[in-house]
Amino acid sequence: MIYNPSRKSLIVLFSLFVALSVVITGCGGAAPAAPANDEPAEEEAAEAPAAAEEEAVEEEAAAEEPAAAEGDASALRIAWWGSQDRHDRTIKVIEMYEAENPGVDVTFEFSGWEDYWTKMTTQAAGNNLSDVMQQDYARLEEWVSRDLMLPLDDYVESGVIDLSGIPDASIDGGRIDGTLYGINLGNNSQMVVLDVDAFEKAGIDLPEQDWTWEEFEEIAMKLHEELDIWGIGLGLTNEQLWKSLYLGHGEWAYSDDGTTLGYADDQIFVDYLSMLLRLQDAGAMLSRQDELAQYMGVGPENDPIVGGDAAMAIYWSNQITAIQNAAGEDRNFALIHLPRPEGGSASNYLKPSMFFSITKQGSNPDEAAKFINYFINDAAANEVLLAERGVPVSPEIQEALEPLLGAPQQAAFDFVKRVEEDNSPIRPPDPAGHADIVANVWHPEVIDPVMFGLITPEEAATVLRDMSTEILSRQP
Repeated sequence: MIYNPSRKSLIVLFSLFVALSVVITGCGGAAPAAPANDEPAEEEAAEAPAAAEEEAVEEEAAAEEPAAAEGDASALRIAWWGSQDRHDRTIKVIEMYEAENPGVDVTFEFSGWEDYWTKMTTQAAGNNLSDVMQQDYARLEEWVSRDLMLPLDDYVESGVIDLSGIPDASIDGGRIDGTLYGINLGNNSQMVVLDVDAFEKAGIDLPEQDWTWEEFEEIAMKLHEELDIWGIGLGLTNEQLWKSLYLGHGEWAYSDDGTTLGYADDQIFVDYLSMLLRLQDAGAMLSRQDELAQYMGVGPENDPIVGGDAAMAIYWSNQITAIQNAAGEDRNFALIHLPRPEGGSASNYLKPSMFFSITKQGSNPDEAAKFINYFINDAAANEVLLAERGVPVSPEIQEALEPLLGAPQQAAFDFVKRVEEDNSPIRPPDPAGHADIVANVWHPEVIDPVMFGLITPEEAATVLRDMSTEILSRQP
């Protein structure tokens, strides 16, 4: 990519401005705590360290922590990311598994989304990954391409991991080139969370499930005008919206083989960025400056919609439980599809919320497979998990949970059922270069410069295409 001198100067000024903002925020008092975060709705995914940083990571990896003893049949290590609610539920299930399997000693580690991938990358460099690793649909291919994940087909064929009765559509998302590397822990889809009481107070009807981006912008503006709060809080600057935006046009961010971008028309993205600028300029959207200074990496309890400072937010459907718990039972939320293009297709797809995978560096793959099977198929365990990671893939478990669902879980189940009837087909997992693009292109070279007025949406679309194409072209 060729940068002209004037743009370089602006980028320098932008960097100084952001640094100064952080200093000022720090001087004004303690920054908001950053609770362990779920996969961010804004998936403000500070991505795994890029290639330039990985050399330093490798140097520190060996000292990260001792690996489990080779061949110790009683030792099992498990790692995941998530909210505090997820941590509590998962730990309880681990304790249940240990009680039912005397002699098995499970150690575990968990963190927020951002820290998780940095930690896992460090452990991978030190040949010290856990046995069971929570994986993401956007990352699975990258980790498989690095020869870090163990194929699971033999465990399925032998019945150690029982997938009988589970629809293929809920299994195939974990396959790379036909080989199974991840067991889906729940079906999921992006959603817009609506504060029903805020809509009523503003005198605005709730939108239909097939609303458009034009209607979304109009509603966000009206909510701000009537209530003097943000019409939309977190979510719009996330790269997931880039992908879903093009899905509504029958395309995707990446080509099926992951070697190029998957669309030819940059104007669709230009129009989206222009909408963000209009919303930000009007005060109808959480500004990027406020997002970086106050809301980066925070958990649901600190989200603007939870605090009543925004009337809408964009999340994944499995996150509604954490949002409702943070806001309180008296808060009234509705879940709705993502907006779609006028006359276009659904911007929603059914996504595996996350996977459990078995790493090649772990010391106990057989016990790891048994634990995964317990996690997805044991009714008592799923009563504790209560669909926090998404709607369970097993129809038997879904049926068993129905009488136990609270309001947020039932809302998630109902939403996923609607998406099952109105969706666009899921696309292949993101290519290995996706994390590099998000960390080193999407935020620093596209979103931040646009939202701070340093480059135009048209320039940003060109930067995204040129830099992403270069990254994708050098992937294996």
